Amino acid sequence: MPRKKPRQNTRKSVSCPVESTLEVIGGQWKVMVLHYLLDGDKRFGELSRSLAGISARTLTRQLRELESDGIIHREVHQQIPPKVEYSLTSLGRELEPVLNAMHAWGEKLDLIRKEVARPTRKGGRPEQVVQIVPSKVGVTGRQ
Repeated sequence: MPRKKPRQNTRKSVSCPVESTLEVIGGQWKVMVLHYLLDGDKRFGELSRSLAGISARTLTRQLRELESDGIIHREVHQQIPPKVEYSLTSLGRELEPVLNAMHAWGEKLDLIRKEVARPTRKGGRPEQVVQIVPSKVGVTGRQ
């Protein structure tokens, strides 16, 4: 029986800064983990409650990946019971404007969807849809 050749790395090499960013923060839960950590240090249970629907295994994996990429810091306090807190590193804090921009865009998208879903006026003509134009003012608040 012939020997199998070792499998080569088939992962695509990153060729764009956007791809590099998505490689680190992409995934179903990472952006939301970062969003909650913007408000300050959080324990595992706090993150788990904030992210309704995530399993402990998935949250652990996402936190480990963010930690290995230098985006979050895991602090273990030597006490009984053990206490572990997660916080953003300075590199992770640099993602705040990106997350704020995503938040602002999501709010605009929600408004557009509400306008499109509005019932029609008498006579069958749709209500006037308001066009939302992006402003140059930064977003400071989060929900």
